[in-house]
Amino acid sequence: MSAQARAQDTLAYFERRLDAYLTDLRELVEIESPTHHLPGIKKAALWLQTQFAGLGELRRFETEAGAVLRLFRRGSGPRVLLLAHYDTVHPVGSWKKLWREERGRIYGPGVYDMKAGLLFILWALRYLGDSGAEHPNLEVLLTPDEEVGSVTSRIFIEDAARGADYALVLEPPTGAGDLKVHRKGVGWYKLKVHGRAAHQGVEPEKGVNAIVEAARQLLRVVEAQDLEKGTTLGPNVARGGTAGNVVADYAEVLVDLRAWTLEEAERVDRFMRALEPVHPEARLELEGGLNRPPMEPTPESLALFELARSAARDLGFDSQPGKVGGGSDGNFTANLGVPTLDGLGAMGADAHQLSEHVVTAELPRRMALLAELLTRLVRDA
Repeated sequence: MSAQARAQDTLAYFERRLDAYLTDLRELVEIESPTHHLPGIKKAALWLQTQFAGLGELRRFETEAGAVLRLFRRGSGPRVLLLAHYDTVHPVGSWKKLWREERGRIYGPGVYDMKAGLLFILWALRYLGDSGAEHPNLEVLLTPDEEVGSVTSRIFIEDAARGADYALVLEPPTGAGDLKVHRKGVGWYKLKVHGRAAHQGVEPEKGVNAIVEAARQLLRVVEAQDLEKGTTLGPNVARGGTAGNVVADYAEVLVDLRAWTLEEAERVDRFMRALEPVHPEARLELEGGLNRPPMEPTPESLALFELARSAARDLGFDSQPGKVGGGSDGNFTANLGVPTLDGLGAMGADAHQLSEHVVTAELPRRMALLAELLTRLVRDA
């Protein structure tokens, strides 16, 4: 049987089971699980644990952010890490209806980012069991805090990555449907400025205005951008002062860093740490740093992309090597030298918005793509 014929058989498997998949997806989406909402996180983790039971060796690790689930399934050939998160961003109660089907789309909290893609893993494992297809050694890692930087989960992600030959991330593809091979690195900084309070009307000369100092620093910060290289610095939140008639003795600014390369991210980090006060009596403090290193393409990750692309073509669609400014847990795996392919999740749009949705008709062939890629990683090894 040709590769294309096998791919079409795989697609037919998921087309026949779309209703069953949607039943699972609705149950998971209707469990509201925003990061740090521990009751919802706990309920979602228990649901996932129940669904994945029997599909491999399942381990549960309790953390302050919620449960990290790791599943191991023995296969042959390479070791493949499958990454997904089950936390979402919308506070409980944000959505009037947790599930809505309309004009070929499904709306709900986290349906696009990324509960639909997470369940691709569940159904890929079911497919492998039902078909008896040869597959790689698999590790599935499901985490509860990706939306806030994977602060707790990072140690698990990097531990799993060190034992992997490939990493596949079930975040959504680009808006055009492309798989992702390049993500910007992400840094978060808090610049604290300490001044000295004084009465604005009586003796302002005795004060050191922290807000003025912060403004001077921010002019320096934005000049450190390199827009031609795609390096941006966004001072997007600022706080300071106590009253209109008091010289501000404190101010702080949150700065978002995005960079395509580690070289650029490290350049900016050195710059931020070298900031010095303009006013001789002001004092600066800096917190934070690079949270996610860039996911930069390598010859190995591009070869992985081409393998997925060949499977996509056999399923009737194509993909370009996509690049996006946001980060994912794939940034961590790529930084450890593991060939990483992202964007294997569901087609849709409007992540983190109340119009977040997936496209129903696209679900079977995106599920089939993951299943085909897994089998081809053994056949084509």
